[in-house]
Amino acid sequence: MFPDHTFNLCNIPPWVIASWEFNDDPRKIEIDGVRQVNRFLFERLDGIDSPVRRGEVFNEFMTVKFKLHEWNDHQNDARRSLRNSYVRYLRGWGIDSNTIEGAVLKGWVESRLGMPPTFHRGRVLSKNSEEYQPYAYDRMRGHARTNAIDSQLDLLYEFCQYEMERRHPGERWLTLYRGTCDAEDYELLEQRDRRHQCVRMNNLSSFTSNREFAWEFGSTVWEVRIPLVKVFFFSGLLPDSLLKGEEEYLVVGGEYWVKKLLY
Repeated sequence: MFPDHTFNLCNIPPWVIASWEFNDDPRKIEIDGVRQVNRFLFERLDGIDSPVRRGEVFNEFMTVKFKLHEWNDHQNDARRSLRNSYVRYLRGWGIDSNTIEGAVLKGWVESRLGMPPTFHRGRVLSKNSEEYQPYAYDRMRGHARTNAIDSQLDLLYEFCQYEMERRHPGERWLTLYRGTCDAEDYELLEQRDRRHQCVRMNNLSSFTSNREFAWEFGSTVWEVRIPLVKVFFFSGLLPDSLLKGEEEYLVVGGEYWVKKLLY
């Protein structure tokens, strides 16, 4: 999945981030310059104890930085561009990850971390395949109608990582669950025994922290140890109802060792 010209905008090569070895010994992923340029935000968050209030401050900062509050002052395309913020794309993912919104989020992972998707409206075999084109088209349409969406998502990821450090001090992993109806369609990299295997996940995939909820999404449920640094977003990050119904986590993909649950 990684052509010779693959590059990214973070401190770790894409093939390292995508490997199961990285998951076993994760390192901090830093998107180039984001924390430094926005250090005022993170310095302010340092002085706030309440995670709910920190989420409110983050939303307020994003509104001002990207002028999202000015949508009512504009007409037509400019108005729509300001209204189509990171919040809309997260909501869209919650409805269907194989849409324009899903393509934009997967596109952020590809742009910043160098990891292309393996699925969007169908299997994506490579960047040169015909199957890549629907994803590329959806991603282009999403970017055309949104103001600086990748920059918004840069800050969202860095804020998520800040909150991971605040809420899980000293920890490196979470145990999450993924339900699927098409387990046989995942690329199988290695089989250890009947219940333990290494599979390739899409470059951005949904998990839940609730084992019971996972069974609502498929007849196969995997238990997976997820590095905190690969969590892009989670349902309790912001003080609204985004993705809270399934206690959802959006996780950067790659090679994962999974344990198949019997129930």
